Amino acid sequence: QVQLVESGGGLVQAGGSLRLSCAATGRTFSTYAMGWFRQAPGKEREFVAAISWSGSSTYYTDSVKGRFTISRDNAKTTVYLQMNSLKPEDTAVYYCAAAYSVARFKVVVGLGEYDYWGQGTQVTVSS
Repeated sequence: QVQLVESGGGLVQAGGSLRLSCAATGRTFSTYAMGWFRQAPGKEREFVAAISWSGSSTYYTDSVKGRFTISRDNAKTTVYLQMNSLKPEDTAVYYCAAAYSVARFKVVVGLGEYDYWGQGTQVTVSS
């Protein structure tokens, strides 16, 4: 089992920044690829960003490229999502997720490929 707890959400004005954190406990964190997803009211949960277990590979959905950065610290068993130049359309509940992976460079994009999920943290961007 892996337990994931997100933090760092809040209310920010458009153009502002937030850094989300996801602290993991349980099984060996470094064997899990990690991802961030988000879900806006009335919409399906969507992929935002992913990082391989080694941290050497990352992948982003087009709408956040150049604005968001995913990173991880395996020693602290934490994954981060730095969000800059936030827009009102970024408003959503943000979830982190863990997918078991033995491939050093593999990122996991599919929602159904993830094994564990956090409870989510609300991000609200005002215009």
